[in-house]
Amino acid sequence: MDLAVNFIQGKDEAPMVDVGWKSVGLLELSAVSVVDPAIWQPAVEQADVILVNGGDPLFLHHWFVESGFDRLLPQLTGVYVGMSAGSMVLTPRIGTEFVEWQKTPEQSDATLGLVDFSIFPHLDHPQLPDNHMQAAKEWAKRLTNPAYAIDDATAIRVIGSNVEVISEGNWVKLQ
Repeated sequence: MDLAVNFIQGKDEAPMVDVGWKSVGLLELSAVSVVDPAIWQPAVEQADVILVNGGDPLFLHHWFVESGFDRLLPQLTGVYVGMSAGSMVLTPRIGTEFVEWQKTPEQSDATLGLVDFSIFPHLDHPQLPDNHMQAAKEWAKRLTNPAYAIDDATAIRVIGSNVEVISEGNWVKLQ
């Protein structure tokens, strides 16, 4: 809960809602799944930017699908900005290392597959000691698609089939 509140209030270490937007709206996917899409879809369709914070990528995946947001995403003309799990949810797979929500032996690591690569986030982050380059390399070996390990000073811009890494930090393409 603190993660979402801090993100919304601009108190996060990456306060995306506090960068001078004219307005910011909030859409809670776990709530809109029971609301008529005619109520919330027009605002989403008119948005210039969709900001999606982190957390658990499979939790996000579940609610993207449950709410119908996954079907709406490819049609949107605005820019999608995902942070951490907000980026990972667009990939084909997150790898079993990142499966946390509803962990069961048969739990899949599959996500939306709107891009053709996977992301190992927060590379060498001081608060995430398991997110180091050797772990990223081992993670990538178990995937069947291209993968990037990126730190918090790195972004991946996708326009059509063009993929560009924008970085002031450390990153590597692993496959």
